[in-house]
Amino acid sequence: MKGSNYPLSEDQPEVPYTEEQIRKVFKSFDKNTDGQLSKAELQAAFAKLGAKWTSVRAWLSLWHADDNGDHFISLDNELDKLVDYVLKLGYTH
Repeated sequence: MKGSNYPLSEDQPEVPYTEEQIRKVFKSFDKNTDGQLSKAELQAAFAKLGAKWTSVRAWLSLWHADDNGDHFISLDNELDKLVDYVLKLGYTH
């Protein structure tokens, strides 16, 4: 799955996001700085990555990474699982 259907230019093919880039994207969407990502924050982060179905992606990411079932992704305890899940989706920029 690509983040965008259009390359940056004809000379520059799309490149997969690295683990660190994905981590930074998600951390940047903790808008209220509470150390966790809500479904709305996850949706915004997936939009930044180029997802088409951000609500579905947010729900699936909670299903994959929300270990304690509180409907949030803890940046301290669950971010690694979220990043692993997103890397498998193959987003590019």
